[in-house]
Amino acid sequence: MDSHDHEDLNNIENGISDVQKSNKEMWNPRTPQNMSSSLLRKKSDPILVSKVRFGFLSDFLTNLQEVIIGTKLALLFPAIPLAIVADFYHFGRPWIFALSLLGLTPLAERVSFLTEQIAYYTGPTVGGLLNATCGNATELIIALFALRENKIEVVKYSLLGSILSNLLLVLGTSLLCGGLANLKKEQRYDRKQADVNSLMLLLGLLCHMLPLMFKYAAGPGVSVAINTLQLSRASSIFMLVAYLAYIFFQLKTHRQLFDSQEEEEEEERPVIGFWSAFVWLLGMTIIIAVLSEYVVGTIEAASNSWGISVSFISIILLPIVGNAAEHAGSIIFAFKNKLDISLGVALGSATQISMFVVPLSVIVAWMMHVQMDLDFSLLETSSLAFTIIITAFTLQDGTSHYMKGLILFLCYVIIAACYFVHNIPQNQTTFVNMEGGFQPYSPGVLAA
Repeated sequence: MDSHDHEDLNNIENGISDVQKSNKEMWNPRTPQNMSSSLLRKKSDPILVSKVRFGFLSDFLTNLQEVIIGTKLALLFPAIPLAIVADFYHFGRPWIFALSLLGLTPLAERVSFLTEQIAYYTGPTVGGLLNATCGNATELIIALFALRENKIEVVKYSLLGSILSNLLLVLGTSLLCGGLANLKKEQRYDRKQADVNSLMLLLGLLCHMLPLMFKYAAGPGVSVAINTLQLSRASSIFMLVAYLAYIFFQLKTHRQLFDSQEEEEEEERPVIGFWSAFVWLLGMTIIIAVLSEYVVGTIEAASNSWGISVSFISIILLPIVGNAAEHAGSIIFAFKNKLDISLGVALGSATQISMFVVPLSVIVAWMMHVQMDLDFSLLETSSLAFTIIITAFTLQDGTSHYMKGLILFLCYVIIAACYFVHNIPQNQTTFVNMEGGFQPYSPGVLAA
């Protein structure tokens, strides 16, 4: 065989390899969030439904087994019907709140699973867009229901809490546990992805700080509510534009920075059909909407009954319970010394909340004639600013050890303690467009 034959053979083999690689990209739309949640899934046993003769019934049972039983959080699913029953029979509102919060935990993980299943059929681009929009579906739906009831402070608190939880609690615990489990190994990660997310978070922080600084720069006695609102809406539009550019950057031009290359042991395949996954995703979204309405409607009752401020419940409890599955997966990957995935979970989710969910909430509130702005008040904005700055400093050298994780975790504990004693009544003045004019109102009064 001459040199030309060898060259032709190599080209053919390279072509086959490229095709296989391309197919694998199409069939493995794994993001850090998906991979984190996948650790809480369990393999199903097809023998349980193989003896069912009717094809439709067999398919339904297979889907039921994969979607409902195929997670280690399946034990929490009974909280969903219990919450509905508790609301129907008018049980104690704190019980409704607690059951709804528990029911949201497995639903958030299942949404991640179903979007991954759909992405197997739609390809990496559409799959990436699904993850970019559905990755924090629970927070978004809770925010929309809170806006409908004019509970603007609950919206701000819950979204702020999601950012703080991802950057300090999730990332901090992951670095701490990963460092302790790998004391004799050097823990490294790709700085490029962390740098991009840090820049996005700093841009979001600027948009949050400007309305606050604008208000204080005006001086006492000067009303700037309308100006602050207009600035917030303009900033939200630019934040969404920046997020779209971030998605294009992530999915197209610099995709290699965000692809997770650690898990190559086995080729993943979809376990349910496209339309089955779509129907299940729609059903899960409806259930999340029902439970989110319960959470928003009973949060004040839970606060009064438990003696805990609404700010602590919204900023601390809601994010911890709502994203428990994703957070647990991040910590497990840190134990395995795969920090790129852990950072992808924490930073990616925080960026999505800051640059997508928050500005989208402002725009939707604008459409609903609810005057939500980006002024998160002095305490909340300061907490956000120090969190982002500390996180950026922590990730600047591309290496990690348990001390970095401990510092981030302690920062979260201190902030949690601050909001535990922070019990300001929810009667802060804001402005609603009533018959063409802006009038002050108390959110609690209008919600009632």
